[in-house]
Parts: sequence; C-alpha cells; structure tokens
Amino acid sequence: MTEPLDEGPFFHGTRAQLRAGDLLTAGYNSNYRPEIVMNHVYFTALSDGAGLAAEIAALEGIPHVYEVEPTGAFENDPNVTDKKFPGNPTRSYRSREPLRVVREVTEWTRLAPEALHAWRERLAALRSDPDAEIIN
Repeated sequence: MTEPLDEGPFFHGTRAQLRAGDLLTAGYNSNYRPEIVMNHVYFTALSDGAGLAAEIAALEGIPHVYEVEPTGAFENDPNVTDKKFPGNPTRSYRSREPLRVVREVTEWTRLAPEALHAWRERLAALRSDPDAEIIN
C-alpha cells in the first residue's frame, strides 16, 4: 500500500448523532457485513462519499456527515485502494486510532431514492456472496 496522499479535511458518514469533540472508534459492526466487528474506523476526503456511507448506515434513521480529524496514523483503505480502483480515487482511508469530530456537515449530495435502493440491493447481494470479503 502507498502512503496516504491527503491532508484533509476528512469526513465520516454515520447514523450516529455526535457533537464536536466526540471520538469515533473502531470496534463496531460493519455497515456492509454486520457480522464483522471492524478493527478500523473509516473516513474519506470526499463529503459526498461520507454521505453515501451515512445513507447506507442510516437504514431507518437519519444520516449524518461529520468533518473529522484523525488522532493517529491512518492508511489508504485497502478495500477500495488498488483492489477495485487503481490508486485511491475515492480518497478513502482507515485508522485504528480514533477520529475526533470537528463539526457536522450539512452540505452534501443526497442520493435519489432509486439510487439508494440500488446501493442497498448491491450490498444485500454482497452479504449473500460467500467470497465477498472485507479486508479488516
């Protein structure tokens, strides 16, 4: 893996309602494979990418996007970097260290209901695929 290329700002999408100063930590179930407890907390330099993650995570709740700052080392997300896309065009990262919430971001592109439905169908297909994996 190559070294991360971004210096921020960074964003995290979630269903959790948080405040500035709160810490996001690893150790929660994956939004994509709920049976897996994640060893990292994931984030991106693209607010709309965090918005997509928030909408997928929210299911019945309200999606939230937060500007965050890593409190320690981070790396390119190997689940997308050089696996699905050459380089890191999604500007996706992960860290074993907490992310500190800076503020909630309200300006991000929401998915049309049809697009959100399509994403959720793709994820459902992944969940039933025994060969699909998350690099944890």
